[in-house]
Amino acid sequence: MTRRILISCRHLQRCFDDFQTEFAELGYVCDLPKVDQQLEESWLLEHVGEYEGVIAGDDPFSREVLEVGRRGKLRGLVKWGIGIDSIDLGAVEEFGIDFAHTPGAFGDEVADVALGYIVMLARGLRDIDQSVRGGGWVKPVGVSLRGKTAGIVGLGSIGRSIAERARAFGMELVGSDVVPVSAWNEFGPQIDLDDLLTNSDFVVLACSLTDKNRGMIDERALDLMRSSAFLVNVARGPLVDEAALVRHLRKGSLRGAALDVFEIEPLPGTSRLRDLDNCILGSHNGSNTREAVDRVNRLAVDLLLQFLRVDRS
Repeated sequence: MTRRILISCRHLQRCFDDFQTEFAELGYVCDLPKVDQQLEESWLLEHVGEYEGVIAGDDPFSREVLEVGRRGKLRGLVKWGIGIDSIDLGAVEEFGIDFAHTPGAFGDEVADVALGYIVMLARGLRDIDQSVRGGGWVKPVGVSLRGKTAGIVGLGSIGRSIAERARAFGMELVGSDVVPVSAWNEFGPQIDLDDLLTNSDFVVLACSLTDKNRGMIDERALDLMRSSAFLVNVARGPLVDEAALVRHLRKGSLRGAALDVFEIEPLPGTSRLRDLDNCILGSHNGSNTREAVDRVNRLAVDLLLQFLRVDRS
């Protein structure tokens, strides 16, 4: 009987020849289905029970999917990367499925992108590039970063790495998290989210997505922000109510935004965000450097191999 592994993380798929032999030596065949952003839940419901192990990207491992896996062959699940909002952790524990992810793996890489967005917004670099390409020579009046306040929401490894870089630019720092984070104390005060929104020139989202904070940057939150402020999201798209953000960017009650992530990914062609000159659009690519991908590929493979080698007899 063929023993099979599912590899649905695109970063690992691209480099999987480097790891194929390690699974083959244990008698496993590895399937690498075509993935745009994540597998559909309907696909998982049909196929997940065929696999003993999975290294997943952002695929929806709901309770229903995990129940099918439990009734089938699924023994181990590794989430490639940091965010685990697509995994029903309660069901994982209840069904006795070995689970791991790779937290703290991308602090530097995502922070680099966040600061890149901050500089682009502050100095209008995207507008300059587009103007010059079109034969123009636009000179937008920018914003100096020294002395401006960066409010960072989510004070884990990514949030603190963003703070280190923002501090090097001479920015003042405030932070907000659902629990006190002692490692944040060297950067500045940890304050209530509403106070952060009211007092920040740049609001940077670097927190995990949960049921409690889904849509937290809504109409009310955006009303608290300064009309001269900028929003940067390098965390998860559903943290932001995109319809409310579009309204604020259109009427100028928020100066600009940079979004590396969206409510629906890839960003739909019908999204009104595409029409806004004061919104920079990314492709959920903040962690994607050669060094980071190599590091996390190795870790994810090692974690799954460890699960598969466990003697359950």
